[in-house]
Amino acid sequence: MSEETIRLTVDGRGVARLTLARGVRHNALNAAMIARMTEAAAQLDADDRVRVVVLAGEGRSFCAGADLAWMREQIEADAAGREAAARALAGMLGAFWRLGKPLVARVQGAAYGGGVGLLCLADVAVAADDARFALTETRLGLIPATIGPYVVARLGPAAGRMILSGRAFTAQEAVSLGLLVRSVVPEALDRAVEEEVAPFLHCAPGALREAKALLRALGPSVTEEAVALGIEALIRRWESAEAAEGISAFLARGRPSWQGGRTGGERRPRREDGPEDMPDAEVPRGLGRGLTFRAGSADPAAGSCGGRAGPGPPPVRRDGRAGAGHRSARSEEGTGRGWGLQARGAGQGMAALCPCRPAWRSTLSWRWPLRGWRSSIAICALCGSMPVWPP
Repeated sequence: MSEETIRLTVDGRGVARLTLARGVRHNALNAAMIARMTEAAAQLDADDRVRVVVLAGEGRSFCAGADLAWMREQIEADAAGREAAARALAGMLGAFWRLGKPLVARVQGAAYGGGVGLLCLADVAVAADDARFALTETRLGLIPATIGPYVVARLGPAAGRMILSGRAFTAQEAVSLGLLVRSVVPEALDRAVEEEVAPFLHCAPGALREAKALLRALGPSVTEEAVALGIEALIRRWESAEAAEGISAFLARGRPSWQGGRTGGERRPRREDGPEDMPDAEVPRGLGRGLTFRAGSADPAAGSCGGRAGPGPPPVRRDGRAGAGHRSARSEEGTGRGWGLQARGAGQGMAALCPCRPAWRSTLSWRWPLRGWRSSIAICALCGSMPVWPP
């Protein structure tokens, strides 16, 4: 049975909702999702019932960009395969750019790489005020090539700063850049989206289509030449040694040479004050009320650490040792039982906050818990940010 990558519904008012449905993978784009989104764009454009389209993401994140496993497949593919993949991605973006219906984006959690590209295709984008945004491709040895024309059209000169630095930015900064029209508290996000959708329903559909086409023609242009340049640039990047090193290092829990790694893909040395990697483990209910993590089952390309959390957290101890009964637990003497551990698997909850995206299991390194679970601090070993759990 094939994976469900998107869901498409249309309500009685003519409001279509296109939901990216790879929530467990932070809606990372792969070949199947790209193909289905291209089909959906054509379907939405041709359906006279549809007057407005809402683009949303399932789960914690809007879209974490391209699935790195899919990216690695392109690096390993032959020239024809790489060209086909690049053209498919560019074709999907172009289909939404040409959509003759208003497109409203609803953003929560992470919008990285291709996720930012999707926002640049929207006529209106609204986000929760704790959402995070980044164009991190250059940190991985890649470039935002196929989304580049749309990012430049939306952000103007600011696009260069965001693309070249690869740094994360907040929803408030995204508003100032023009990527979003506004940000609201998470509880008000659906209401804010509805407030943006409602005015379109009072407009003539044909007039909206022609007005949107005119705005595309009058505004910053995305030409066929620019799209072709993006395709060629992406293919060249996929063929580069830097892209191979960056993606391999990231998936292998290492860091590339330009980030201080000893060799591409080589495992990073463990911090002396950080925790050791854990096997599957369960903190008993007496301490943690059933907190379970599978530290060894992460899917780095998916943006998930593989954690399974029960209804409550374990107590914590300043030295960060494992809880009593934990099979990895040890006391200060090196054997026996310690106290509560802020499990590495909890990094799953930080997916929307860390700018260096997926592979949370491999990038998070616990430094110290403060006063209980809700004020525990983690350091991202790749980018040095300090997300707080829970987000």
